[in-house]
Amino acid sequence: MGWKYQCNLPYNQILSSKKHRSIYSTLLVEPFYLTVKDLKKDRPLPKHIGIVACSAEGAALCYRTLCAEAPVKMGTHTHPEVSMHTYPLSDYMIHIRSGNWAQVAELMLSSVQKLATIGAEFAVCPDNTIHQAFDLVTEKSPIPWLHIAEIVAQEAKNRGFQNLALTGTKYLMTSFVYPNILEKSNISCQIPKGDKQEKINTIIFEELVNGI
Repeated sequence: MGWKYQCNLPYNQILSSKKHRSIYSTLLVEPFYLTVKDLKKDRPLPKHIGIVACSAEGAALCYRTLCAEAPVKMGTHTHPEVSMHTYPLSDYMIHIRSGNWAQVAELMLSSVQKLATIGAEFAVCPDNTIHQAFDLVTEKSPIPWLHIAEIVAQEAKNRGFQNLALTGTKYLMTSFVYPNILEKSNISCQIPKGDKQEKINTIIFEELVNGI
């Protein structure tokens, strides 16, 4: 056990305190404790992440992944502040099935506006399919977004992958969400065709989004 520093200030006071504002630990527990090695590093405070959700399963996986992987970089039991908003998947599916991406964008914008109002500093959407409305959203969004395909492309490039297999809903597999982004990084992708697309799509909507 190393020497520990105790801070009894509420988190909002820590942010405004010259003495404490460069220090962070678990955001939801007070008082909190930091080891000496934490005090030696002038770490920036993590950004407040807003999750614009579509399916419950995808949103839950995104949230769990953020919370599970953050401690590796941030310290035990520590993760960024995270907020989420989602409309029912059925609201999205009405417009996805009809190809009305402008209305999909309106749902996404409504979510991100709510998240920005409560302090989210940037947005992520853990749903590949509705990224077809991404450009319609970002031009009106109050906060910046991460594009899911751009992150995949960057990770593939970092790992030296040049040819990816792409599966997803039929709406994704027949779109240019991934091909256009991957092409910019000189990465190709292989996408199932015909009956295979339909089978994968059925599995997603009848099993995966229902937690089966």
